[in-house]
Amino acid sequence: MVLQAQDTAPVGGAALDQVFGLSVAAGVVSLVLLWIAWAHRTHRIEWFQKLGEELNRRLGEPGWSAIATAFVASSLIVALLGFLWDVSLHAGRGRDEGPLANPAHYLILYGLFALFIAGMSAVVWPRDGIKPGIASVKITRQWYAPVAGIYIAACGLYALIGFPLDDVWHRLFGQDVTLWGPTHLMLIGGAGLSTAGIILLRREGEFSAEHQDRGGLARFLTYGAAFGGLLIGLSVFQAEFDFGIAQFRMVFAPMMIAAAAGLTLVAARLFVGPGAALFAASFFLGMRGLVSFIVGPVFGQADHVFPLYLGSALLVELLALTALRRHYLAFGAVAGLLIGTVGTAIEKVWNDQVFPFAWTQDMWLEGLAMTVPVAIGSGLCGALFALGLQGRLPSRAVGRTIVTASVLVTSAAVANGLWATVPDDATATFETTRMSTPAGDVMTVTATLSDGLVDGDPTWVQITAWQGGGEGVVTDNLAKVGDNTYESTIPVPVGGTWKTLLRVQDGRTLTAAPIYLAPDEAIDAEEFSATDGEPVQFVPEIEILQRERDFSAPAWLWGVANLVVLVTSLAVLIGICVSVSRFSSRLRERAAAEAAAHDTVSG
Repeated sequence: MVLQAQDTAPVGGAALDQVFGLSVAAGVVSLVLLWIAWAHRTHRIEWFQKLGEELNRRLGEPGWSAIATAFVASSLIVALLGFLWDVSLHAGRGRDEGPLANPAHYLILYGLFALFIAGMSAVVWPRDGIKPGIASVKITRQWYAPVAGIYIAACGLYALIGFPLDDVWHRLFGQDVTLWGPTHLMLIGGAGLSTAGIILLRREGEFSAEHQDRGGLARFLTYGAAFGGLLIGLSVFQAEFDFGIAQFRMVFAPMMIAAAAGLTLVAARLFVGPGAALFAASFFLGMRGLVSFIVGPVFGQADHVFPLYLGSALLVELLALTALRRHYLAFGAVAGLLIGTVGTAIEKVWNDQVFPFAWTQDMWLEGLAMTVPVAIGSGLCGALFALGLQGRLPSRAVGRTIVTASVLVTSAAVANGLWATVPDDATATFETTRMSTPAGDVMTVTATLSDGLVDGDPTWVQITAWQGGGEGVVTDNLAKVGDNTYESTIPVPVGGTWKTLLRVQDGRTLTAAPIYLAPDEAIDAEEFSATDGEPVQFVPEIEILQRERDFSAPAWLWGVANLVVLVTSLAVLIGICVSVSRFSSRLRERAAAEAAAHDTVSG
């Protein structure tokens, strides 16, 4: 069954009947939602209004915030489960027969649609000229919407658009079986960044007339969980490393972990208070652990692990015991420095124990050169977020400089990380011993590499086998047994639909040589099996890992498509900056007006 699915799965987009079916379903759901919004705002229905009022009585939040919070909480949990299940399915069995043939897609679609509904609920619920919060945006003469609600809806729409665009992408460029495909980043980026919007939305709700203060503990738990959700959202970009099938250089791993920790943990501690950073990290571990258990042991798919973050959280909490806590930007910069250095060292201990591949000496200098500046920028942005939530943002010039510099530093680090090379005429020669087992054929491998391909301490020399069903992903760090000679430490699967390859990463070198590749009629590819003693050419990894991708597309078309995705992604980042800035300005104006009124009464 697995072999048949692999042979018949499309490589150039979904079947038209599935595209039509999904389009009709999305259209019907959208029309129903549009009718509910119109009927609510024109008082033709009252159940939606009563739902918000009931949630207000139970939770203390205004209706427009409570409904959105409930939707976001459910949508992100379901979307996270669907997303990690989807990655696991692709790692285990390869590409889909179609979007409707993958059960994880239904969870992702629900999650993203619910996210969009959450934002639109906050936008639509206030009626009759009522202004929600203090940073509301005027839409019509009698319609005001919370700025965070607009942002969350935009994130949901951005993520949803990624689904049809993903099909267009596959029709233009073939299947890119990688998490970091541009349209894939739209899907996960929109959902992940919306978590910042829900923090801001709840903060807006605190300045509504309907808000009921339920005490310090309730506030701590609610915001702590929200920042834990933000940490989850910013950590989904690391999933290929979590599953042990990263198609990019290892220097990205510590950088992405430090970036997520710097922004989230600094903001949580400065805004929520003592213990919030540790609580957010613990919430992250609880949710990711639960989803990992469901995807792996329960669903029987490829296992994955995840970062710890507790070391970085503890560093932030300890730093907050000093007087530096009162100087937010300095605190953010120093916290980022600690996270990028000491926090990264703590994560290395965890990584080397549970992840498939260690952070070796080969990557440390370059990894720290990328990680530390990004972590400092993220810490500064986390401090800005906390200041914005308190209505104390610095001048626009300072804020814009910090955000722009952080984006540029991160972009430079990403560009550097993507710079990988393949040595000319590098080869591997294999000696294999093939055996049959009840689960299928396996083999042990001895590989001899070309002179000069790796030094004495490469990042990895490994064999990866994936997309063969069963175990999903099998990885093996090879043991060095002589000059340029390495041996497998476990038998690796071959035959069936497995893709089994030797992967080498050393400095900027990122390359692979095939050992066994299953036949694939859809891309007119024959079976490949390395012959003992015959050299096999090393090629860029993606030519094997993304075997279904069409590399013949015009370069200009590829560039334009990526540019469109980049521009829209930057627009989402600008959206949260503008939203926080608007809220901060209104809160500052409110505080100034109250102070003036108090002075007048006192006088």
